[in-house]
Amino acid sequence: MVNREDEFLEDALYIRQLAQKHNKFFEESIPLIASENIMSPMAMEMLLTDFGFRYAEGLPHKRYYQGNYYVDQLEDRVMDLGRELFKSKYVDPRPLSGTNSNMAVLYAFTKPGDLIATPSLSGGGHISSASFGAVGFRGLKTVNYPFDIDEMNIDVDGTIKLLKQNKPKVCWFGQSVFLFPTPLKELNDVFNEIGATVVYDGAHVLGLIAGKQFQDPLREGAEIITGSTHKTLPGPQHGIIIGETSEDKWKKVQRGVFPGTLSNHHINAMAALGITLAEHLQFGEDYAKQIIKNAQLLGEELNKYGFKVLGEKNGFTKSHTLAVDVSAQGGGKYVAETLEKAGIILNKNLLPYDDNKKSQNPSGIRIGTQEITRIGFKEDDVKHLAELINDIIMKNKNIEKMKSEVAEFKSKFTEIQYCFGKFRPYQYINIYK
Repeated sequence: MVNREDEFLEDALYIRQLAQKHNKFFEESIPLIASENIMSPMAMEMLLTDFGFRYAEGLPHKRYYQGNYYVDQLEDRVMDLGRELFKSKYVDPRPLSGTNSNMAVLYAFTKPGDLIATPSLSGGGHISSASFGAVGFRGLKTVNYPFDIDEMNIDVDGTIKLLKQNKPKVCWFGQSVFLFPTPLKELNDVFNEIGATVVYDGAHVLGLIAGKQFQDPLREGAEIITGSTHKTLPGPQHGIIIGETSEDKWKKVQRGVFPGTLSNHHINAMAALGITLAEHLQFGEDYAKQIIKNAQLLGEELNKYGFKVLGEKNGFTKSHTLAVDVSAQGGGKYVAETLEKAGIILNKNLLPYDDNKKSQNPSGIRIGTQEITRIGFKEDDVKHLAELINDIIMKNKNIEKMKSEVAEFKSKFTEIQYCFGKFRPYQYINIYK
């Protein structure tokens, strides 16, 4: 048998080098993807623990595996922290992602052929609520809420009419482009009239909700909040379901999680989530305030430079997200790729008036301020960021020169904020010797 140990070691080292280069790339870049963030040092530490190698099927103290003495205590505490943070009756921290959370809730409250109401993709809806996402996987029919482009939000009068006519079993809210709070209060009467279960996908704005700076869905008409936990809530790539509903409905949600849509859940990520929840109870309000302040200021500055930032009449945004029409600057694909070459990382994005077929070359870009806020950006830094974007896109300055300027500017930000402990952002954690 041929000994290929050196060859396989070379493969392993190559993968390791890719990870190191990736860290270095982000260390020198400005991250503006609205669906990403970085964790605190204590939360990162949890991903390296033995929790990550174990199984814990079922609920605490009712497991199908032995060896879960400490896991049960962990999960109990994470649920306690989640209930305190979101002022909710129920929390399930087992889902593996936001989409997995959505699938579990759909499994709980629908059966194939049921009708649900959702935001459209061009109106900011998440792909899991589209016909080719989790909704389609469950075999559901959908109707989309009408969208008011001027308000950059759901059209309330049109939605009331749509819900009365169609009487969906579930009214699903929440977006991937989420500029302003959803008008749940205005729709409450029609929810009650048609007897629909109201679910709010809060993945993007979960940290803003928890920081008391966005809206409070459970007090405004929603029974269930789903979400991923790594956006404005700066935790691990994981999922969570939060409930203020009946015990019977919550049991359906729990069954939707296990055995409905997962077997084992990732215990190390749950531990990281627990630490994130504790940190957010301590620092979340200040963090959320600064995220929104930075987003609104960035919108104002880009608008001054001639960019078409949507939502101007309402202050551009009340969340972490900006939507910018860059069709006059070459389109979303060109602008996103050009900025990436200079070290500014954001994504192309459909806008409400785009056809879904334009997804690979839409009119817009999407910008998020949660990660730059996490590493210490304040108002003056946001103004300089807007200037850099203007120099790259509007003034067409030399890309290599701008890349150097971006890296030099980024080097100022040397510590993760709003958390316990100190750690340099994007540092590679070296274990292999």
